[in-house]
Amino acid sequence: MTALSLEPEDRSIPPQTLTDRAAITAALAEIGVALERWDTPAALSSDASSDEILAAYAAPIAALRQRFGFQSVDVVRMNPDHPQREVARGRFLAEHTHADFEVRFFVEGRGCFYLHAAGAVTTLVCEAGDLISVPAGMRHWFDMGERPLFTAIRLFTTPEGWVATFTGDDIATRFPPFPT
Repeated sequence: MTALSLEPEDRSIPPQTLTDRAAITAALAEIGVALERWDTPAALSSDASSDEILAAYAAPIAALRQRFGFQSVDVVRMNPDHPQREVARGRFLAEHTHADFEVRFFVEGRGCFYLHAAGAVTTLVCEAGDLISVPAGMRHWFDMGERPLFTAIRLFTTPEGWVATFTGDDIATRFPPFPT
């Protein structure tokens, strides 16, 4: 289930948790983050390639490309046995920003975005069907958990794809990791 928790960056009071979709969408909009719900009708085999995943979602990808002018698209697929899961998790766990806005469409599984804005950290658990758009320059990190299980299509307005600028802030270490 998609869920959102909001708490001050100093963790001085317990988090407020939301599970109502409309309330989650409204809370995210207040910090400039968009969340949409999309269908995930394609049943993917466990060994589906990135090309097969992109082909299965060609129509919504084409709509997003037209809507936002995306120049590149890729797929991140992680499972508990992926040989690079620890390296990938470590790269995403450090707080960072992007010059481009970050768009992710979860077609399978779950992952957790931590959005650091306005003196608070908003924790958003995304699941299959969630399309999230994080504005350029927003401080954030992503946790796939120790035993990740997700597939996400990433879209970029630049040909370079995913490029992060790490903040050097250790705030990610002060928040609980995403359990899997």
